[in-house]
Amino acid sequence: MPLQTIESKTQLFYKTRNLTFVPMEKKPEYLRKPDWLKIKLPAKENYAFVKDIVAKHKLHTICSSGNCPNVGECWDAGTATFMILGNICTRACKFCAVETGKPLPPNLNEAQQVAESIQLMGLKHCVITSVDRDDLMDGGASIWADCIRKIKELNPDITIETLIPDFNGDQKHLQLIIDEKPTIISHNLETVERLTPLIRTKAQYQLSLEVIRYISSKGIRAKSGIMLGLGETDTEVIQVMDDLRECNCSIITIGQYLQPSRQHYPVKEYVVPEKYKMFEELALQKGFLFAECNPLVRSSFHAEKHIK
Repeated sequence: MPLQTIESKTQLFYKTRNLTFVPMEKKPEYLRKPDWLKIKLPAKENYAFVKDIVAKHKLHTICSSGNCPNVGECWDAGTATFMILGNICTRACKFCAVETGKPLPPNLNEAQQVAESIQLMGLKHCVITSVDRDDLMDGGASIWADCIRKIKELNPDITIETLIPDFNGDQKHLQLIIDEKPTIISHNLETVERLTPLIRTKAQYQLSLEVIRYISSKGIRAKSGIMLGLGETDTEVIQVMDDLRECNCSIITIGQYLQPSRQHYPVKEYVVPEKYKMFEELALQKGFLFAECNPLVRSSFHAEKHIK
């Protein structure tokens, strides 16, 4: 088949999935991962225990759906980030490994299943996230609220972090979650303002800031995170810090972007660990209560430390 025909079909495939098409002769070099990004293999016993609970209760975790590099360490420690509202997202962000498409109807028993699984694991702190559900009238906010409520009923001493979508900035939907009083509400900016239109679909940088501002205005500890290696400058990263502090965000995470596949947005740079240390120190100087900055950091990594 002629090269031009192959490229036209490939370009159509990318377009229907809102991915970036790069012509064959212009494909970027696939950067090799440096030594500091080597991932620790999971221990067998605790990893298998968590995996078994997740499988038996038919749950989704961002650990596996998002190809998280820390799944071995976290599951071995007996922790997991539960992903509610299914595992198919209505958006197609170019950095994300989660499947995109038309989601299945919500599982009405999901909240109870998550709460029971947390109880079985004996967790003292849990993280809940979800796919975007733009197909639902409230974006899934009522199911979010039900999940937090049921987790607290079965696990009265637990602390909860919720890593939420933007709900299109609708404060009524955000308030449903705030009213259940999770310990931390997190919403990620993901990248600097200039790059947001390139890697996030529908989400807007300023809208995300307003979501964070609303959360903090209600007395809930607000948290956000970004990835490095997408082509941002140091000045732009510092501007993100200033923007978040202006919204009274008190926790920030900064980690390395890892390209899920060659069809996703390419890695422009593997940022050296020393720079993460610099950003961590700067974030604390700017007034963040906690900053987790490391190449392998993800928003829920070591999340239990963020409540102290």
